[in-house]
Amino acid sequence: MAQLSRERVLRGALAVADAGGIGSLTIRSLAQELGVKPMSVYHHVAGKEEILDGIVDLVFQEIELPSADGDWREEIRRRASSARLVLRRHPWALGLLESRTTPGPATLRHHDAVLGILRGAGFPVRMAAHAYALLDSYVYGFALQEASLPFDGPRNVTEIVEPMAQQAFAEGYPHLVEMATEHVLKPGYDFGDEFDFGLDLILDGLTRRR
Repeated sequence: MAQLSRERVLRGALAVADAGGIGSLTIRSLAQELGVKPMSVYHHVAGKEEILDGIVDLVFQEIELPSADGDWREEIRRRASSARLVLRRHPWALGLLESRTTPGPATLRHHDAVLGILRGAGFPVRMAAHAYALLDSYVYGFALQEASLPFDGPRNVTEIVEPMAQQAFAEGYPHLVEMATEHVLKPGYDFGDEFDFGLDLILDGLTRRR
């Protein structure tokens, strides 16, 4: 077994959160994941708050950074798409990414890079702040909505939505039936495609305001 270290402790905490949600992460459950006694964990982290700081930083580390050399719209699109995918892997992080008061180096590097691409594209400081807040609100909100859906992408959408459409028809909700039959139940439907549609609208609006 690898020697216990701060990195191994944080990776273990990430695994616990991924498996059971952030509520399942305790010093005891972490120690069990690592195969050590609970007191051993405290040799590497001061407590749960430091662990939360650390695993949030690990999540930010997974999100692709925009490149200052690329087209700002494409770089922001790439970063937004990457953030969405990372949050699908770590849905517990949705409520934590912007909650930490002692952010780690990956978190700070990430925020600085996003602001840098916006400033480099010609956005004034205030507008860059508006743009960043808008983009993150959209990405985090979409990821939360996506995580809450009763179906998993296109794989089982028909078996979930078809009975709902039949109920809506029986109870007199014609617009819901129309959307289900003319859009959601069509071959190839994927709710994830809505992400690109919304992101395009935001980027178009930011381009005009820039």
